[in-house]
Amino acid sequence: MSQRKESGADPVKEDMSKSRQDKFEILIQGLSADLYRYAYWMCRNRVQAEELVQETYLRAWKGIDSLRDADSAKSWLFTIFRREFARQFERRRLDVQEMDDLGELPARQAAHDTSTEAFVLRRALAELPEDYREPLLQQVLGGFSCDEIADTLGISASAVMTRLFRARKQMRDLIGDDARQIKGVAT
Repeated sequence: MSQRKESGADPVKEDMSKSRQDKFEILIQGLSADLYRYAYWMCRNRVQAEELVQETYLRAWKGIDSLRDADSAKSWLFTIFRREFARQFERRRLDVQEMDDLGELPARQAAHDTSTEAFVLRRALAELPEDYREPLLQQVLGGFSCDEIADTLGISASAVMTRLFRARKQMRDLIGDDARQIKGVAT
């Protein structure tokens, strides 16, 4: 847990009436860890997450003057990220290669938790519909409230609560199914 959360002080909400540069620095210093963590979970790739976070910062800098309320700074920044994340798919052109040209595929390095529990959790998250996965990740990884998630997704807070409830239920079901399958293989 970060020191910011332990102390209870939120530097982003301290003073958003400062100069443009100061306001941007406060925003980035206060939310960079949360934004990167969310980006990494969305992208599942460190380099891609870093690039998207940088693009988000660039767009945030350009639009920093439109941010009037410090209470909405986090959802404002995450909304910018979500739009950047969606734009990457608009810009992407798929490179098609013949199977013979692929040669030997490099082995993936395990830079994350490789335990069975982590595998089951990642697999269950991947199987969740996007409408359920995104609010769940925003709440768990980003620490967003239902109102902030609603602002980010453009839906009502009650719809967010419904999606979170259904996401957790589906996660329990998926994790339970995986656990039963793993026990069946182990016996």
